[in-house]
Amino acid sequence: MGEAKRRKQLGLMPTVHPFEAQMDADGNVTLTRGPEDADLRGRIEAALKTSQPYGAAWDSEYRTSYVMAGRPDRLLNTAEDVQAIPVPALRRFAGDLVLGQAGEGVGLNIPVEGGGHLRLRERQHSFDGTRWEGFPTGQDPRQVLEFLMQHPALSLRGEVVASFLVEHWPEGRIDIEPEPPEELLEVIEAVTREWHGETPEEWAQTHHDLLEQGDDEPVPVARRLLLELRRPAPLQSPLSLAFATRGNVEFHPNPEGSSYSPDGETWHSYGDPDAELTEDGTGELGELLSTMLDVPTVPVTVWADGRVEWEERAIPEEHADRVRADLREATGAGNPDAWGEWTRNVLVETFAGEAPHLADLDELPAVQGVRLDLPTDAITDPDDPAQYFMESEVTFDGEHWRDLYAEDVPEELGRLRPSN
Repeated sequence: MGEAKRRKQLGLMPTVHPFEAQMDADGNVTLTRGPEDADLRGRIEAALKTSQPYGAAWDSEYRTSYVMAGRPDRLLNTAEDVQAIPVPALRRFAGDLVLGQAGEGVGLNIPVEGGGHLRLRERQHSFDGTRWEGFPTGQDPRQVLEFLMQHPALSLRGEVVASFLVEHWPEGRIDIEPEPPEELLEVIEAVTREWHGETPEEWAQTHHDLLEQGDDEPVPVARRLLLELRRPAPLQSPLSLAFATRGNVEFHPNPEGSSYSPDGETWHSYGDPDAELTEDGTGELGELLSTMLDVPTVPVTVWADGRVEWEERAIPEEHADRVRADLREATGAGNPDAWGEWTRNVLVETFAGEAPHLADLDELPAVQGVRLDLPTDAITDPDDPAQYFMESEVTFDGEHWRDLYAEDVPEELGRLRPSN
């Protein structure tokens, strides 16, 4: 007992705070049991909020676990097949906030801002908040992999929604092109530091690993990372996992489009170290990056009644009928029920952060038209080009257009509130 008291006085014994918490589909965390100290409770909630997926990322994680448990009774071939699997809105976590020096112990360990970590011992899910269950543990890993790999839908990937070129200097300087939204700035910087390494040793090791060279080779003074942000894939493949998932977005570093500088002036591609580059990093690699970051698109307007319009000659005539048919099928244009469901999902997902209450409303204002950006490369693709487009604007009256990525929620949505 005397030794334990001495270790506690020296700060060598950890302080453990048991907790239980719930999270909804939008990532909102509610602590149902935990320490009384408001700061500690806030740290627990923040750690869960930043570490656990929500929205489409939670859908993907749950459905992947569902498949790995062998639950589907048929093969999943398409994204629609996967999306037909219902996803529970609620999760429940039980664990400990561990402060002080301690081994990580059993369970999932999550770092906590200000020191310490969360040790998650139990995770369950529920459709109604009354009946809770978890997926089985201790399964044969080979059988779990067989359950997952048999489904053709496993090869589907989430679409790229943005790409950023991040220039990183080990002393801390980080420059990002193009300039990201404010809410993504810190996240992109954190993912970049994690990918390149937080310490000089990790910085050197990750560089050598990418080039498959020995540890005695020179270390670059700066690195550039091509970082792709993707919507979560319908199923999470163990062969192509995202490097990081933050909330509702997957982060995929692209080594082929990334580079390094041994002197701060000349740059060499990780994908092709012999590529010819100028001192400012342009040349073959610069052209490649420019192409990848600046994707040409064709503006397309899709109307509720089924009309699909674009500027004259923007899409070659030989592809026009197929593109129209694909976009009608993808958006439900011309079919009131399908169009209503698709446009509702667009509004709810786009404004999940600014107006999460939209998901709770039975009815939203009817959307008359949606403007899309369709990559030109997708026009001639034999596969369905609809999987590549990005929604940019909507109109509720057929005349006034609302930018989906403006800072403010459209006034037609902003004034809505749940009835209860």
